Amino acid sequence: MNILILGSGGREHALAWAVMQNPKCDKLIVAPGNAGIAGIAECANLDILNGGAVVSFCEENAISFVIVGPEAPLVEGVADRLREAGLAVFGPSAAAARLEGSKSFTKEICDAAGAPTAAYGHFTDLAAARAYVEEQGAPIVIKADGLAAGKGVIVAMDMDTALAALDDMFDGAFGAAGAEVVIEEFMEGEEASFFVLCDGEDALPIGTAQDHKRVGEGDTGPNTGGMGAYSPAPVMSDAVIAKTMDEIVCPTLREMAKRGTPYQGVLFVGLMIKDGQPRLVEYNVRFGDPECQVLMMRLGAQVFDLIHAAADGRLGEAQVHWAEDHAMTVVMAAEGYPGSYEKGSVIRGLEDCPEDSEHMVFHAGTARKDGQFLAAGGRVLNVTARGASLAEARGRAYEMVDRIDWPEGFCRRDIGWRALD
Repeated sequence: MNILILGSGGREHALAWAVMQNPKCDKLIVAPGNAGIAGIAECANLDILNGGAVVSFCEENAISFVIVGPEAPLVEGVADRLREAGLAVFGPSAAAARLEGSKSFTKEICDAAGAPTAAYGHFTDLAAARAYVEEQGAPIVIKADGLAAGKGVIVAMDMDTALAALDDMFDGAFGAAGAEVVIEEFMEGEEASFFVLCDGEDALPIGTAQDHKRVGEGDTGPNTGGMGAYSPAPVMSDAVIAKTMDEIVCPTLREMAKRGTPYQGVLFVGLMIKDGQPRLVEYNVRFGDPECQVLMMRLGAQVFDLIHAAADGRLGEAQVHWAEDHAMTVVMAAEGYPGSYEKGSVIRGLEDCPEDSEHMVFHAGTARKDGQFLAAGGRVLNVTARGASLAEARGRAYEMVDRIDWPEGFCRRDIGWRALD
């Protein structure tokens, strides 16, 4: 089978790594890919937001299955264009992708489905939004309604921060994504990421993880796209998973189907858990990044079979086979991230890191020039390892970090602290 993965980050490198292990994969192309992905698959220069261009590429390259990695092509309707052309694709329709593309839409679905989530207000006017914040007080959460590359959420612990966030959003800091805002109750508890495959009717849980959003150790500093993750998440007990499926996921999927927009793809359920009670923080319509990296390390080649079953409407007969192990990924980022940073610094020592079923460095933002790897983004590398325990996985991951010679990069040294404590 000839397979195309759309995307260019660490998530897509991890997906490509897992798919390549499956004997059903005859040829793999990743578009546009990155320097690390180019080491295991063919990369292609393609505008992945242009559905027509993606369809033409598939026809020209005899592609029989497409996996859409990031959220933007899904929200733009690329999966719809592929299905209209008769191509098999893993990823929701544009209508279903509104679960990530519009936070106010997600709230509307939760209200209709009775899914527990934070109390909220939805605003298109700065004055009304400021009045609501002043009435509610802090701490409070300010969210750009649309896609903002994972950066459109401000957890404001005081009023000055909350009001400044509103001013920035309505002033265009997040472009069109911030033209509308959702203001939410601050929820206390422990966050976790829960991943479910859906085929329009059936849903299959495939794993849990915990991310580290803040840039600084001890979970301090501004939010980022994620500085590291581990799987499984201890807080996601069997009881919490069952409650999440019964009270949040399944009611949401029923509501989506009722509206004529059944959900097919992976549903990333962001949760806040307190006293064993899960509440929805957000939905994403793609694998998390860097959570995908730890899930792929633990799932391996079976990922493609599961994804294909979801796209083909066969999840009812699918099963997940978990190894009783743990995985951790440590993000190495360019100095200055999540603020301004420089590109082009040389990364050395990657050849000293093992690449096998228990060790991988997934590239998130790299380029290749004159035989050297260069930093080409904010989050640049995902140093990932498995182990019989989380402590063992953590030790292996940081051992690889220490082999990488990149003075212009940094990482958090406390990934996994909550679970290990």
